Amino acid sequence: MYAGQYVFTQVMGHVPWHVFRRCVARYDGDRKIKHFSCHDQFHCFAFAQLTWRESLRDIEACLKAQSSKLYHLGFRSPRIARNTMSNANSVRDWRIYADFAQHLIGIARELYADDTLLDLEGLDRVYALDSSTIDLCLSVFPWAPFRSTKAAIKLHTLLDLRGNIPSFIFISDGKMHDVKILDHLVPEPGAFYIMDRGYVDFQRLARLDDAGSFFVTRAKSNIKAKRRYSRPVDRSTGLICDQTIVLTGFYTRQGFDRPLRRVKFNDPETRKTLVFLTNNFALPAMTIAKLYKYRWQVELFFKWIKQHLRIKSFLGESENAVKAQIWSAICVYVLIAIVKKRLRIKASLYEILQILSLTLFEKTQLLCLFQNTPLQNLPQEPSNQLNLFD
Repeated sequence: MYAGQYVFTQVMGHVPWHVFRRCVARYDGDRKIKHFSCHDQFHCFAFAQLTWRESLRDIEACLKAQSSKLYHLGFRSPRIARNTMSNANSVRDWRIYADFAQHLIGIARELYADDTLLDLEGLDRVYALDSSTIDLCLSVFPWAPFRSTKAAIKLHTLLDLRGNIPSFIFISDGKMHDVKILDHLVPEPGAFYIMDRGYVDFQRLARLDDAGSFFVTRAKSNIKAKRRYSRPVDRSTGLICDQTIVLTGFYTRQGFDRPLRRVKFNDPETRKTLVFLTNNFALPAMTIAKLYKYRWQVELFFKWIKQHLRIKSFLGESENAVKAQIWSAICVYVLIAIVKKRLRIKASLYEILQILSLTLFEKTQLLCLFQNTPLQNLPQEPSNQLNLFD
């Protein structure tokens, strides 16, 4: 029988605590704190995410039932009370978890750096940019107005398609337009950024071009442009044309005064004609169409985290509490991705979360949980108890 650490302790053992302590010290997270430090708060956040707890009362009840194991699970407070957690969530700076999430993202991206990008060989840095709206109740969250009777926040995400690791995340109110997030990006030279039509702002796209980055997006129906050159295409593949164009609109011409590439493609599945714009003239036209198809990965990412992470029901009503919970959920997501890569677990992230939700309080080697071979029962030692029927 394995007599080592609990499964929850083994998972949290992959957390770089020295970095976490630096993030806490940067924002004075533990200032004048005697009990329930940021260390314990992060453990509560991680426990809630891994066991699908959706309220402070749930967390308190579950941890109270396992009070004898709290120290061995990594908690330093002898008792976890919901009032203490509520106060910590509303007061302690959410940027502690935002900075820590960025560090975990850096570790994960290094681990997934050798992963090939689907079936596009030779493209190392391809990112999909999109946003997702998280609906809130206006009477409970008045600080996040979205519409007259509705509140919401937006989760802007730049997804690295190698391993589906978010490389950039920004949380804004629901009213912020998607295109404004381009002002917060630091473009990488040679990287590809895949976006939908909501990000078409030629002045901002010109900044990506000036930085040596490439973008692939869809053209709006009212775009005004003039064709300069056409390249031959194989129409049997669904391609209609591959052209070099220049913008002729008054404002668009001022924002982007250089040639663009326009690729038209007839999708055989939906029978729709899609028009793509890019500043890359080297890749084949079919590769440009495939790149935009992979933008759907960021949509699947949003669907996944909304279904399997606790970011719909919140453990506090303040802006600080909501952002702290979202960033801690991202920390847990990236942490599980790190564990999966370090231990070379073949199971998907969904399967890992499902198994962990039932085994956190067991003393089993973490890797053994995901092996296909069943655990063998050890032979029992002979007992001194007399058998009445011998």
